Amino acid sequence: MISYLNGKIILKRDKFIIVEAAGVGYKVFLSRQTLLKLPASPAKRGEPEIDSVKFFIYHDIKEDKSDLYGFLSYDELDFFEVLNDIHGVGPKAALEISVLGTLDKIKDKILAQDEKIFAGIPGIGAKRASSIILELTGKIMSKPASALRASADDAEDTLVQLGFSKAQAKDALSRVPADIKTTESRVKLALKNLGK
Repeated sequence: MISYLNGKIILKRDKFIIVEAAGVGYKVFLSRQTLLKLPASPAKRGEPEIDSVKFFIYHDIKEDKSDLYGFLSYDELDFFEVLNDIHGVGPKAALEISVLGTLDKIKDKILAQDEKIFAGIPGIGAKRASSIILELTGKIMSKPASALRASADDAEDTLVQLGFSKAQAKDALSRVPADIKTTESRVKLALKNLGK
């Protein structure tokens, strides 16, 4: 598995670059934002290669392909992996979303269910954005400093952070089957009970 590349960009295109590292050329898919941060590729043969670049890599290995996705920071890669695990989000969409910021940085927008954060990302319409937000809500790890909370129920706290009252949260969670134990699943079902 390739997890990091350090080399020279010898070709730059709309969706990918080719990085030469130790004499081998690697095709690395990048987000549009990351591509904009890189200098243009050499236009003609014989021109010097672009200075050395470093990428954290997600190596997507399938039966019929082996693709590399590049990230300028480990935080972007980490967020990409969270997104890529969400049903219905492929690596190409996850790549574009991952550069919006770390999961922690866009937490408030996710908790506010602001679907506009995904505006302009190919393949992410309102319905898919809503689904992604629902999944991410359950995956948010860090809590705000105000999390000196009276309740020991993480699902209830998440619903309160989403803007519901404690009473609404308790009522919605009381209708979730007792055999559902994970916070993420309980929040999802409670949101359905709340009509969201």
